Amino acid sequence: QVPLVESGGGSVQAGGSLRLSCAASSYADSRYCWGWFRQPPGKERETVARIERSGTATYADAVKGRFTITYDNAKSTLYLQMNTLKPDDTAVYVCATRWCWSTEYNNWGQGTQVTVSS
Repeated sequence: QVPLVESGGGSVQAGGSLRLSCAASSYADSRYCWGWFRQPPGKERETVARIERSGTATYADAVKGRFTITYDNAKSTLYLQMNTLKPDDTAVYVCATRWCWSTEYNNWGQGTQVTVSS
């Protein structure tokens, strides 16, 4: 599995935007599918968004219409554009990959902190 490195986290006021990146440190197999997850303080990890090889994206209800997941194949980099951020979006955001024929994400980044203040 190729190491993943997230960046772009930080602190922002409610209503603001952030763009997270998740770069594969070397070539990422085209048979990977990608996802963003988050773990709010004191809560379980939850799925934020996933993207298939076809480019089809799915989102958690809590972020639909505000977040956009994209993948740049040439750069082996996953992005999460987050707009209209809310305090409830405060969490550690982590990217992950899985083989597209599997449902299990088995390669995880270290995470990046996103803090949204009211």
